[in-house]
Amino acid sequence: MHTEAHSGSTQAPDHRSHHHHDHGLGRGATSILGLSVLATLLLVVAELAAGYAGHSIALTSDAIHNLTDVPTLVISWLAMRWALRPPTHEKTYGYHRAGILAAFVNALVLALAALFLIVQSFARLRHPVEVHTNLMIWISLLALGINGGITLAVHRGRRDLNVRTVWLHNLGDALSNIAILAGAFVIHWTGARWLDPLLGMGIGAMVLWSGAGILRQSAHILLEGLPRDIVLEQVVRALLGIEGVQEVHDVHIWTIGGDLHALSCHARIPDMHLEDSDKILAQIAEMLARDFHITHTTVQFERALPPDASLYMPAPLRPPSR
Repeated sequence: MHTEAHSGSTQAPDHRSHHHHDHGLGRGATSILGLSVLATLLLVVAELAAGYAGHSIALTSDAIHNLTDVPTLVISWLAMRWALRPPTHEKTYGYHRAGILAAFVNALVLALAALFLIVQSFARLRHPVEVHTNLMIWISLLALGINGGITLAVHRGRRDLNVRTVWLHNLGDALSNIAILAGAFVIHWTGARWLDPLLGMGIGAMVLWSGAGILRQSAHILLEGLPRDIVLEQVVRALLGIEGVQEVHDVHIWTIGGDLHALSCHARIPDMHLEDSDKILAQIAEMLARDFHITHTTVQFERALPPDASLYMPAPLRPPSR
């Protein structure tokens, strides 16, 4: 007996509720990201002009940092709009992976920008120049208002990897604006010109660190890795804890996009009527959604073998002996 069973029908109410919530969040986030692109472009122009006029490598570095926000925000905005599109005959999962792919590209852009900032700041550290601190103070206040506002605006949707990319990036921008503001006051009071390129190096290192983390996580999802908040052994033992499930093997758990997790597995159950196997399937789908937030499941039922049957398979996990 080989019975392939999908949990979508047994979990239809929860499944629809989940996607409705994501779509509402996605529409609100796309509007915020669209406005954020315009605000960030204005900030980049202001910081580049002030950095050139005020001879500040810290402001110039922060402008380049914010400039990397523009493709980040545009790609994220497009990706979130794509994710709202329904599945097609060619893309049966829909466009949920668009956000993950955007996060991967964004992280690469961040890493390259960070290396450029560090090299330029090191060169300025060897040959410091006079900076106009008053201009630094006013522009850093403007930047803090814009980046802080974007950070707060997307804070609610930060569980989504693509939105978290924007959230982390703008949070880092806001922190760098605070550092530039404090540094401008110190330079104004003490004349320590070396502090300006040192701030530029710090901003570059911060961008490199945040970009590397997002790059690792997005690559993990694109390679169909196990979701980081799920332990495979715990899921298998929970499946074996359902009455009637005698063996579980060929288990795969991955992330489709955002918080949408999927699972497929083979489960051995005794010979029974289809109505009884449907009850086991419903219990499996309910448990996975409730305990592990796995809402897209495919379970293939197989007939439990007699004790004397011989079968080669890769170390299946069985229920603990009672």
